[in-house]
Amino acid sequence: MNIQIFGTRKCQDTRKTERYFKERAIPFHFVDLAVRGLSKGELDKVKAAVGLEKLVDKAGKEYARLNLRYMVHDSEKVLLDHPLLFNTPIVRNGNQVTVGYCPEIWQGWS
Repeated sequence: MNIQIFGTRKCQDTRKTERYFKERAIPFHFVDLAVRGLSKGELDKVKAAVGLEKLVDKAGKEYARLNLRYMVHDSEKVLLDHPLLFNTPIVRNGNQVTVGYCPEIWQGWS
């Protein structure tokens, strides 16, 4: 398995996800969205697996701060420019992707 976890250190679900993989001694690579966002290629692969709507955190502080609720915008471009808009954690294992804390799905990954 080649697990990537995209999230922020402040996100409780991201911390739970890290703990899940650590407890099972499954190695993973953590990408802090507060430091570095997804590349265009990574976003395309994640979007193909789960869809763009699942990726945007419309209830988050960053969405409200940018006033996106009242603006017409290109969601993909906004996500690339403002990585804190992502729903977290995004967990990727090759072509398999989950958004949020999903241990029942991760158990089937091998």
